[in-house]
Amino acid sequence: MNTVQSCPHKVPGTEGAPCRLCRIEVDNLSVTLGGQTLLRDVSLHIHCGELTALIGTNGAGKTTLLRALLGQVEYKGTVRHLTADGRPAADIRTGYVPQQLEFDRSSPVTIMDFLACSLSRRAVFLGVGKKTRERAMTALARTHCEKLADRPLGALSGGELQRVLLALALTPQPDLLILDEPVSGVDQNGLETFYQTVDELKHRNHMAILLVSHDLDVVERYADRVVLMQGGVIKQGSPEVVFDSPEFEQVFYTRGGRA
Repeated sequence: MNTVQSCPHKVPGTEGAPCRLCRIEVDNLSVTLGGQTLLRDVSLHIHCGELTALIGTNGAGKTTLLRALLGQVEYKGTVRHLTADGRPAADIRTGYVPQQLEFDRSSPVTIMDFLACSLSRRAVFLGVGKKTRERAMTALARTHCEKLADRPLGALSGGELQRVLLALALTPQPDLLILDEPVSGVDQNGLETFYQTVDELKHRNHMAILLVSHDLDVVERYADRVVLMQGGVIKQGSPEVVFDSPEFEQVFYTRGGRA
């Protein structure tokens, strides 16, 4: 897993300069909590300009791997962030979109207030400054939800809220974007809009994207690489390679089709 590969991706607007983060190499990563081994010897690569999807049944270790990469749990093994020439990439930024946001839906906080809290040290009750508002509107425009700026946070649909969280995760621009079941419970229109937005961002900004999803149709359509997990990695490759494998059949096969 240590082979240095050239990086074909370039950062837009920088006259062909290579991206800051070419790939993430995970070697033999294991997580043990409370005496229970949750992950064992996970090895994989995550590349810039690609969406890598983690799939598997509940308890397969997908979220545990995300937590390890986010530094939320201790692990054994190695995680390397590398540039195109194989050198360590410094000051890597990670954006994160959770499965859901827990908050008081009766709160009068608007989307602008919500973003301003993260973009400025100024208390929201003092008002949102011009520069902060401009930054927030720019962030919202990236996920096609600038029209939501003055709506109450609690008035958004599930899909709208997840696109706002995506806008926040993209500010500032991350090198790695982690999506943990980001549209669970969202209707079909919201789901399609969310993933089309993610696909646009991937191609425009060449960021590395790591997705956990139980929606195998979405994974098949949007993922560049798929990692099938069951306490570790049991198969990885293109969607076609993984979905046509005996390992996939063993994990997901049911009489009615996919689990």
